Amino acid sequence: MRIDTQTSFRTVVKSSVLLLGLISVAAYVAFQARFLIIGPQLQLTNEPEQLVNYRQITLTGSAANISRLWLNDRPIFTDAQGNFTEALVLENGYTIATVRAEDRYGRETTIKRSYVYTPASFSAGAPEKPQ
Repeated sequence: MRIDTQTSFRTVVKSSVLLLGLISVAAYVAFQARFLIIGPQLQLTNEPEQLVNYRQITLTGSAANISRLWLNDRPIFTDAQGNFTEALVLENGYTIATVRAEDRYGRETTIKRSYVYTPASFSAGAPEKPQ
């Protein structure tokens, strides 16, 4: 009778250890897959104001989980930490900047910002006529 009790206790312990191991492996796989699940991440930092009186602005940001990155359909690149800095020349008037990122599975994230360039001579007001 004692042998059956030991055998069933050993079976319970073995099954519990196996179950705990399987749960640990599943939790680790889910934790590592979180980046694949959430897709590409894109963030702009130090954004310039929307109304500017200088022609060139600098867009700075960070990207994670991406394979490709574009600014107005022109490829741009990140450093090893995923940061990017790119200059954008504004046209007179209204300009839309589109930063687009894609991961290796084809999922995309897009950030659109609009900027209005007004030359300094126009933003300060029209010069007065001599009298």
